[in-house]
Amino acid sequence: MQVVNVYGQKVGVVAKVVDWRLQPHPQSPDEGDRVHFHYRFDDDAFGSEHAVDVCAVDNERVALGCQIVSSAGAFGPGGIDTGDEWLSVEDPSQVAAVLMIPNDQSYLGRSCAQDAKDGGGPHPPAPAGVGDQL
Repeated sequence: MQVVNVYGQKVGVVAKVVDWRLQPHPQSPDEGDRVHFHYRFDDDAFGSEHAVDVCAVDNERVALGCQIVSSAGAFGPGGIDTGDEWLSVEDPSQVAAVLMIPNDQSYLGRSCAQDAKDGGGPHPPAPAGVGDQL
């Protein structure tokens, strides 16, 4: 998926979920299954940082659990930024897929409080959350 900025323009970064599975987290196996996923950022600009929402969804693409993952948290050989994360969902048996949302959440501008005149310019959309239809 092509990551897009606050204006909807592609930023030259491809982000994707490489694979996912349900399994207990090794540090808390008594809590049951969680969604364990691997993701990758392919970036044409060395050192740039991007972040996107990742959501576990059911068969109707309703979000069961979401979080933001960052290219800063992913690393690997040969310039391929890869990482893995865990998502907790209420009922893991409902998870049908793990999706990324292309909106870059790595906004570094000023906040509305810092710039009352125009609110610091455009901001990324609110992060996805449980119950959102994707």
